[in-house]
Amino acid sequence: MGLFILRRSGVMLLTALCLTFIVFFLTNLYPNLEKLAKTQGNFRMSDEAVASWLDSNGYAEPMVVKYGQWLGVLPGWTRETEDGFTGRCITGTATAEEFAEASTFCGILQGDWGYSTRFKDEVSTIVSERLGNTGFLMLCVLLIMVPSALIIGVLAGMREGSATDRSLSTASILTTATPEYVSGVIFIAVFTSSTVGLKWFKGTATSAMDNPTFENFFLPVLTIALYGMGYIARMTRASMTEVMTAQYIRTARLKGVSFHNIVLKHALRNALIAPFTVIMLQFPWLLNGVVIVETLFNYKGFGWVLVEAAGNNDIELLLAVSVVSVVVVLVTQLISDIGYVYLNPRIRIS
Repeated sequence: MGLFILRRSGVMLLTALCLTFIVFFLTNLYPNLEKLAKTQGNFRMSDEAVASWLDSNGYAEPMVVKYGQWLGVLPGWTRETEDGFTGRCITGTATAEEFAEASTFCGILQGDWGYSTRFKDEVSTIVSERLGNTGFLMLCVLLIMVPSALIIGVLAGMREGSATDRSLSTASILTTATPEYVSGVIFIAVFTSSTVGLKWFKGTATSAMDNPTFENFFLPVLTIALYGMGYIARMTRASMTEVMTAQYIRTARLKGVSFHNIVLKHALRNALIAPFTVIMLQFPWLLNGVVIVETLFNYKGFGWVLVEAAGNNDIELLLAVSVVSVVVVLVTQLISDIGYVYLNPRIRIS
């Protein structure tokens, strides 16, 4: 197991480097840099002024060099001006003494995530705060989505072809086939609108960031949970149906074991092997898939920050969001693989 984890960790590291370099390359293309220069300077800047701004702010370096500086494995860029020294590792303008004491390496590995041009704040502060908001939203979604989906899937798969199976399977397909932006709009129109709605829920998801209550936080949680619930339920139902037709289940029935004990003691654990992987894959989907819901309900979390960074060409913030997303995806996949090995004795023995 230790060798397996070590090998997968090495693959994860290489994958993370490749993915982050691709994102870094795309965000640092010249049209994006030109737009950034004109946004920070003047939209009527000439080409020479744009080139001068990019050079004075370290964007004119070769792509590989900039990527190394962003990671923190290469020394940060420095420029000497009439007022003093500027650079990646320097805040504002530094004197010769301050420049000599400044750090040489300042990148992701050193905990320096850069400065947001959209929010005028440290990227690490913004990401941690918004990630906390989305993390609380994800926790509430998982507490509703996973148990409900497993119960629906097990109930539908216990007796294949029954009325219960057909009803629950139809409901699961409907929830999966309805995108979040459709169900979210319907929920807002039906339950919160002051003109034609029922007005059951008051407040907005924006206020839920400081004081989450049932009235201002349940609708975004329900919108996300319904969409993911159907997919997990269908996978659980398919796995449960396959297990219930296995030979050892038939043997247990012939021995006179009650149906209740067959489901709980024999079928359930094996039926949850495949859904476990699906559930773990919901974490990266929740982290990046909440973009629509957070924008729709104006909940300022991780997805909302991604939209703001992309819309305002905030390169440093976009890169930070990509790093967090890549790490979450890779870590959840590693946990999924380890859990799958423990749940499946055939893989563990081999």
